[in-house]
Amino acid sequence: MDQIGSDMQLDSDYDEKTYVNDTESVALITNDDADSMLDESLPPAEPAKPMADDHEAMKERFLPSSPDYETEAEAIFTWDITDWRSLPKRTHGPTFNCAGHPWRVLFFPAGNAASESVSFYLEQGFGDEKPTDDWYACAQFMLVLSNPNDPSIYIHHEANHRFTLEEGDWGFTRFADKNKIFAASYDGADRPLVEGDTARMTAYIRVLKDPTGVLWHNFVNYDSKKETGMVGLRNQGATCYLNSLLQSLYLTGAFRKAVYQIPTSTEQERTNSTSAYALQRLFYRLQADQVAVSTQELTHSFGWESRQIFEQQDVQELSRILMEKLETHMKGTEAEKALPDMFVGKMKTYLKCINVDYESSRTEEYWDLQLNVSGCKSVDESFRDYIQVETLEGDNKYAAEGYGLQEAKKGVIFESFPNVLHLQLKRFEYDFQRDAMMKVNDRYEFPDVLDCTPYLDETADKSEPCIYHLHGVLVHSGDLNAGHYYAFLKPSKEGDFFRFDDDRVTRATKREAIDDNFGGDYATNGINGAAKGQNPYTRQWSTKRSNNAYMLVYIRASQLDRILPPEEQMQPPEHLPIRIQEERVAAEKRRKEREEAHLYMNVYVATEASYRAYEGTDIINWTSESETDL
Repeated sequence: MDQIGSDMQLDSDYDEKTYVNDTESVALITNDDADSMLDESLPPAEPAKPMADDHEAMKERFLPSSPDYETEAEAIFTWDITDWRSLPKRTHGPTFNCAGHPWRVLFFPAGNAASESVSFYLEQGFGDEKPTDDWYACAQFMLVLSNPNDPSIYIHHEANHRFTLEEGDWGFTRFADKNKIFAASYDGADRPLVEGDTARMTAYIRVLKDPTGVLWHNFVNYDSKKETGMVGLRNQGATCYLNSLLQSLYLTGAFRKAVYQIPTSTEQERTNSTSAYALQRLFYRLQADQVAVSTQELTHSFGWESRQIFEQQDVQELSRILMEKLETHMKGTEAEKALPDMFVGKMKTYLKCINVDYESSRTEEYWDLQLNVSGCKSVDESFRDYIQVETLEGDNKYAAEGYGLQEAKKGVIFESFPNVLHLQLKRFEYDFQRDAMMKVNDRYEFPDVLDCTPYLDETADKSEPCIYHLHGVLVHSGDLNAGHYYAFLKPSKEGDFFRFDDDRVTRATKREAIDDNFGGDYATNGINGAAKGQNPYTRQWSTKRSNNAYMLVYIRASQLDRILPPEEQMQPPEHLPIRIQEERVAAEKRRKEREEAHLYMNVYVATEASYRAYEGTDIINWTSESETDL
């Protein structure tokens, strides 16, 4: 070591000639600055503990309202419990009201199947006057047990529940340790929580509005047809992605109508268009059946084997293959131009010289568009990235025919957009650093109403407005290796969104369909820092949402009435219901025969004459028509 002065040491490799004594580059840290830096590195201080009798402070601290839910009504009720040890094993508090429903606290002083604990529950208070079978109430609630003489001594628990006739109470079997609440000193205080056999129970309840009808639903005996008028599709193993796409196409009414127009009345027509016929049958059953429909006929018509049923296919590729097959079957029919009219747009790839009058361009048709998610925050940014102009200059000049090397502009511009716009969001892409395919869970926003005019060529026909309304959001939840697909779709022009999750169909809010599927980080918590969510398929925790949109369906506003016609205009061909009904009758007959087969038996009688006449190795010829079948 070389020594400079008396107490400063430098490494021997240090070059003194490069050292600059620049006071401007030195930060002077005072004691105040150090305290400030230390404070910034610490998490925010936790608010002071509220008193049990400060009801508003208790509610704000432990039962805050959520912007995700709309409150119907709130109530706070206090019950002073006396003679604790003399109470029956099962005790009810007084009945109180919230949102027009009666409520009460159910109390087990000696515990409910937990002798070391005391048990408290919130219960619907109808008593002997039972509510109707379809009664329910969605409630957030908190139960607080406190010392009425010292409100700083208390214990509390919170929960959410959908109260129904079958599940009329919900709460906490192990609300508190029985020994601790009677101890002379509770939680560091100088007195017990239950003092003199007396305590105070305060119930906080917030009844929420349930616009979808399925908030916190357990879906036991749930009937999609009854609740929504629609049915789902059964998952064959790993066909949830297919189910989402099929529901989207089915609810694009003009597409369903075009599929029904494919001729399949004769055996020859059905043989020549197996996929189209299978799709017709599937669509009709989605209209007519009362329960979820199988997709086995359709996948069988694709030629899929069992292995492919359990493999996730590319949705965009599957959609294009299906469209190509259907377009082939529609040739020469009244639906011949239906698919291009709905789904085909045009884009122009061009190279235009800057200094000379030369342009090379090529116009192509497209059925859907792939938009970048990585590096873009919204659909608008993705479109602007799509049509971004690249300048060819320097060593990268363009060799223009007849003009030599020229500076040029290269890009893509849209000449037209289809009436039904399918946007494939590139949520899965190759990560060069990891050398693997990864899912992009970044936040990516998409609007309810999309204006595509800014992305059109200046010379494009703008006689029909390029304003689009969101019709469908297809969602992937999970990561590249494990996940699930479902869809939010709007069946009618002015209607609500519905969630199609394999065999289950439920109503959905606009927030659930749109905002909740932007992806990105979970909302942060001011006290606990960044919030995390658990991937339901990998069981891993992450600060980013794993459920996000991977495909969007927009319909041109001026064509909504034509693309989404009334249900009566989308009736199947006459032969289809008849044939399916005949098949069901025949299948029911075979099923009944199998079930009743054990009730019958065939009896054959061998006579002496037949025995003498038969020369084979058996007793007689049992297959002979001359024998009597009894």
